[in-house]
Amino acid sequence: MMASEQQSVLDPGHLDDPVPAPRPAPAARLTAALRARRRWLVPVLVVLLLAQMAAAMVTTAVQQTPTIDEPVYVAAATDYLHEHRLRYNPEHPPLGKLVVMAGIAVADPHYDTSYQGDQGQVGRHLLYASGNDPWRLMLWARLPVIALTLLFALVVFAFAREVLGTAAGLLALALYCFSPDLIAHGSLATLDVPSAGFVLTSAWLLWRARRRPRLYLPLAGAALGAAVATKMSVLPALPVLPALAVLSVWGVRPGRVRRALTAAAVVTATAVAVVWLSYLAVDPRLRSVSAVPIPAIHGPRGLLVDLMPFPHAYRDGMRLQFGLEDYPWQGYLFGHLYTGSRWYYLPAALLVKTPLGMLALWAAGAVAVVAVRRLRPAAPYVLLPPAVLLASAMTGSRDFGTRYALFMPMFLAVGGAAVLAVRWRWSRSVGGALLLFVAVSSLRTFPFYLPYSNEAFGGPAKTHLRLHDSNVDWGQDLGRLADRLRERYPGERIWLVYKGSGIPSYYGIHATDPRTVPPREVHGLLVVSDSSVAKARGRLAELIDTSRPVDDVGHSITIYRR
Repeated sequence: MMASEQQSVLDPGHLDDPVPAPRPAPAARLTAALRARRRWLVPVLVVLLLAQMAAAMVTTAVQQTPTIDEPVYVAAATDYLHEHRLRYNPEHPPLGKLVVMAGIAVADPHYDTSYQGDQGQVGRHLLYASGNDPWRLMLWARLPVIALTLLFALVVFAFAREVLGTAAGLLALALYCFSPDLIAHGSLATLDVPSAGFVLTSAWLLWRARRRPRLYLPLAGAALGAAVATKMSVLPALPVLPALAVLSVWGVRPGRVRRALTAAAVVTATAVAVVWLSYLAVDPRLRSVSAVPIPAIHGPRGLLVDLMPFPHAYRDGMRLQFGLEDYPWQGYLFGHLYTGSRWYYLPAALLVKTPLGMLALWAAGAVAVVAVRRLRPAAPYVLLPPAVLLASAMTGSRDFGTRYALFMPMFLAVGGAAVLAVRWRWSRSVGGALLLFVAVSSLRTFPFYLPYSNEAFGGPAKTHLRLHDSNVDWGQDLGRLADRLRERYPGERIWLVYKGSGIPSYYGIHATDPRTVPPREVHGLLVVSDSSVAKARGRLAELIDTSRPVDDVGHSITIYRR
């Protein structure tokens, strides 16, 4: 041994030198690598799913012309922005239209305050006769709803992840992001997705309140108030969610009656305060300047309206809604046109317009939430709000579409992910296969999400044979019709029956209503919205029966040759 080596060994100071750490075993290194990969894999998958949904919604928003309800909401939101008054669309509370107003403020449209007309006429005048670009204005009006729809997707992910785990959170997010109904209505400047999403958010926050009630109970109340301040159809959730607040507190500390009742009071009071604030945000003086007469409502419904702790304008909106419920609306289901409503309409429409794989996951997941012992505490939060809201919606008189039940694909995205909690050998494989089926079915309908129906009912091209209105044809394809006529049928005589809020001549469609002349004079192209086809009677039915279908536009408008 060399002297230098002897010195290094015998030197007592050498004993104080740091000893190199032993290298981890290969198995430990592999485990650490997998954990690191998992940490970045989950955010990447979340971003990809959200990006897919965002791309689908923005594409749809860019390509579709105004649907029937949108000009009304856009006009009301523009009036909020310029006049600060509660004049138009009093039958719906203002919060959802304040969301739309955020986009309109960026678009900064010219608004003719001197124009007189009903809310639909004001909306069409704003879009087509005030010097504004309707394509640009509608896109900006829709973008805030698109952003809100994506935020609710994150709520679904967080809710399912906390209840069921990360893999289930991703499955729930995928079910939400591939839902044709949520993509279709999340891309419109309407109130259906925001109202349902706020109810979902409130239920999720109440689930979290089991551990931190002081933080999450007021937030849950604010979300509930936002839902009620957006659309009155979610009012049946008003007693349900405070009851869940009681459950959240009682489950942690049983027997604390006073604490439980305080929790319900906090949620309710906060919700009521948010409703008042939404009206005050429009008009701090709360002036009642409704452009439509308010009907008198008597009996139990009138008493209910009088007892509501909301602004006078809100209670007037409730009276208008009850008046609309008394109107003899027409429905259309499985080829049958009827007056009134059918209690089974919404379940039947959901059966048609929900992907088959999603229906299977909904059913299996709902059973799992109830059957698996460790999931049962979450069952009231996941299943009770949509059950109550669906039961209430089934009693309504307006059989117009699954947009009245958008809380189902939201809540049951969380519930459907519970299949991964079943201790069954093939549960993950089956769940993955069903999700793939859902994704393929959803992607195949791009970009025609409104008329979507699943494969068992023939797909989007056959939806008009079974359903109508916002399930199929809500006036969204007028721009596409103009392009089709210009490309394939230049110079032809056009006879048009269009159901929608758009103005055909703005898009270059110069047509005549065939119902204004004798049938023998109608020659050329007969173009009819599919909702009008479904409800055709008399002269229009005769014209359709003696014509030959040659084309369809967006699976919502049929072109016939005469």
